[in-house]
Amino acid sequence: MTAARLLLPLGMALLAACAQTPSNVAVQVDKQSDCPAKLHVGQQLIVSLSSNPTTGFRWQSKDAASGVLRSLGPEVYSNPEDAGIVGSAGVSTWRYQASAAGSGKLLMTYQRPWEPEVAPAETFDCSITVK
Repeated sequence: MTAARLLLPLGMALLAACAQTPSNVAVQVDKQSDCPAKLHVGQQLIVSLSSNPTTGFRWQSKDAASGVLRSLGPEVYSNPEDAGIVGSAGVSTWRYQASAAGSGKLLMTYQRPWEPEVAPAETFDCSITVK
């Protein structure tokens, strides 16, 4: 009889846990169409964009939604497809953590740092909402 009385509260607790959005699952953004991004406080945002630094072009952060996101480190560049081939394209990745509820903009431009007057070759503009 005691075990039966424990099953109901345990079952209710499990159902409640399943009904909540998991905040430990990272949100992956690989292209503009993945935006806007919606996160919960504590959740990670991983941004991966095509990049080829051997051409002189780099992704530069213009606005990192500092009111709602916190950077978890510098850009990490990897060349997964053609490792070891000089001049081939790869992927630049940034990690952020949703630090506060609110909204902001993650704006990055792909351009040569020494040519600020030239229009960017690409722009990544992602609205961020944190609940």
